[in-house]
Amino acid sequence: MKYTVIIEKGQESGYVAYCPALRGCVSQGETKDQALRNIKEAAEVYLEALLEDGIAVPVEIGKESVEVEVEVMTK
Repeated sequence: MKYTVIIEKGQESGYVAYCPALRGCVSQGETKDQALRNIKEAAEVYLEALLEDGIAVPVEIGKESVEVEVEVMTK
């Protein structure tokens, strides 16, 4: 299975990774590569838990990635 993973720079240090299709599946790492390895492991554990509990595994379909430019008016 393949899922979209978002990796962002952490507020203080390192990187945070999360998988939008797997609600609450979040991990982190000192580097982007480490964060990616960690979120992969977290997703595997997450999916195993769903299967053990008899819960359907989320499937990502029809995803679309869009960037939006926002203008902010200041006084």
